[in-house]
Amino acid sequence: MVKDILKNYNSLYEQAINKLSSIFKDKVVIQVGDATCENSSGSLDVHDEIKKHILASQRKDVYLKKVGCTGRCSFEPIVTIIFPDKSIFSYKKVNRQIMHEIFVSHIQKGEILEKYLLCEPCKLIDHKTEIQKELEREPITHEFFEFYGNLPFYCSQSRIALRNCGVVDPTSLDEYIKFFGFKAMATLLEKNDVDWLIDQIKRSSLRGRGGAGFPTYKKWLFAISSKEKTKYIICNADEGDPGAFMDRSMLESDPFSIIEGMVIAGFAIGAKKGFFYIRAEYPLAVKRIKEAIEECRKNNILGKKILGSNFEFDLEIRLGAGAFVCGEETALIHSIEGERGQPSVRPPYPAVKGLWGKPTVINNVETLANLPVILSIGGDKFFNIGTKNSGGTKVFAVSGKIKYTGLVEVPLGTTIREIVFDICGGVPNGKKIKAVQTGGPSGGCIPEHLMDTKIDYETLKDIYSVMGSGGLIVLDEDDCMVSIAKYFMSFCQDESCGKCVPCREGTFRMLEILKRITEGKGVLDDLEKLERLALLLKKASLCGLGRTASNPILSTLKYFKDEYISHIKDKKCIAKKCAALIKYEIDPDKCVGCGVCARHCPVKCISGEIKKTHEINQNICIKCGKCFEVCRFNAVKRI
Repeated sequence: MVKDILKNYNSLYEQAINKLSSIFKDKVVIQVGDATCENSSGSLDVHDEIKKHILASQRKDVYLKKVGCTGRCSFEPIVTIIFPDKSIFSYKKVNRQIMHEIFVSHIQKGEILEKYLLCEPCKLIDHKTEIQKELEREPITHEFFEFYGNLPFYCSQSRIALRNCGVVDPTSLDEYIKFFGFKAMATLLEKNDVDWLIDQIKRSSLRGRGGAGFPTYKKWLFAISSKEKTKYIICNADEGDPGAFMDRSMLESDPFSIIEGMVIAGFAIGAKKGFFYIRAEYPLAVKRIKEAIEECRKNNILGKKILGSNFEFDLEIRLGAGAFVCGEETALIHSIEGERGQPSVRPPYPAVKGLWGKPTVINNVETLANLPVILSIGGDKFFNIGTKNSGGTKVFAVSGKIKYTGLVEVPLGTTIREIVFDICGGVPNGKKIKAVQTGGPSGGCIPEHLMDTKIDYETLKDIYSVMGSGGLIVLDEDDCMVSIAKYFMSFCQDESCGKCVPCREGTFRMLEILKRITEGKGVLDDLEKLERLALLLKKASLCGLGRTASNPILSTLKYFKDEYISHIKDKKCIAKKCAALIKYEIDPDKCVGCGVCARHCPVKCISGEIKKTHEINQNICIKCGKCFEVCRFNAVKRI
């Protein structure tokens, strides 16, 4: 029986290889992204254009392959062409017209269109270790670097959780198996040894990637030690942080890897049932997971006697309604049970008493995506990629005032500066960086002088921030830190479930104070009140949302207190962002009387004759800034 498990897997593997060989043999393969981000940037039009050309040219040796998200949002849609001789070319920002040129010139005539190429010289970051370089040669990640590894954005990363994103067709089980998908699961089922599995995860030092950073193996041990026979695994895909899109990308681009991670986690604790909890705002992710589950059932990867073993495990999907608080474990459980999504007092912890009162382990998408890799390369190798406290890599969704937005996966211990400047190209338009906000609404704002901090759970906590699920927002000199704190507090106050008084009332009162300050109505005593309320929330709130909601306030008070004081004492916003504290004037020495500002003013507060100096009526001006934006002569001043 034990020998049949790997035999059955090898049979699936051979079938997949033979099937894919017949499809791709001697063909020109055109890869185009088919995830939410690519589709929103026009990839569906590119798909149609390619199909039209294939049909018109009657080229049976050209194959259109849909892949997931490559992570480089700034240059989407990206089209990658793989020729039979293994030469690879990637084109950026492709639309219908550009795709027409690519097909006619490159595919038909063999003429490379260099002006559209994505490629650029690669400069590897010096800190890259031999372990990381070795990882890129592993079958699990090699293909990605074959396609995209000559780009600084990619070659400086270590792709583990994102190893198949942008490489495999997310709807094809055969393609996932081609890259040894489900082999880790099959090996585990053959060994039939929970102790070996726990040892590998312990050696890897894998910590929960959902934000808390709790050691994964310890959470499993709570459930394992329970005598209760019915246990559950839940994948937390309720990604609610502003600016975060890691989980969505992995679910859409590599659904089978998350399923494999779920089976492994289910085997660890002895669960027969698992649930995907995905927010309903991710329809493509839901569709991909649903189709992947059905495909796995057909191939005996889910259900009874998986691959001929004695292990039984199946999956279901539950949809979330978009409540941020349902990312908290107990609130998530209540939501699945059909109750109101509100947190409960802990202990008991879900791993002891969770879904329907049974031991329940909740891991997030990225945590689960790492499990097959750990069993493939070994826990020790995974640990050596990260830091002494945390093994492996972390995925970040980098956005804001940054040249190259997108998904970045780097070893834990990489500095914030390396992510922002070496990988993502720094701040555009010659602006200076002011801060980096990590961890979503529960995170803190890290000033420029601390950007050499190595990213780890403990180090970020030491500088008043958190890892969170992996959102990383770059702020430049034009951002007002008081307004930033107000924005995140507004989000937390709106998303507070209202169950506990500290969070329900505390977030409301802190937001009230921040609004006063940004309107120029604050007093210096407000700063003491803000800090006192913030610390109270950290101590007294029921769940993690309330206890971390004040991080943006505490961090900005610590590192940018001068901006608060300027708002209060001088009634000025240093960044000139707060409408109540700025005004617009026209410089008579620069105004040429073109009238563009007056024509664009929504409240008609600008007057003046053509070719004569214009004026702004301050009593009518709503400070929308439209005049400032449209003036071509820098005559409008924001002061």
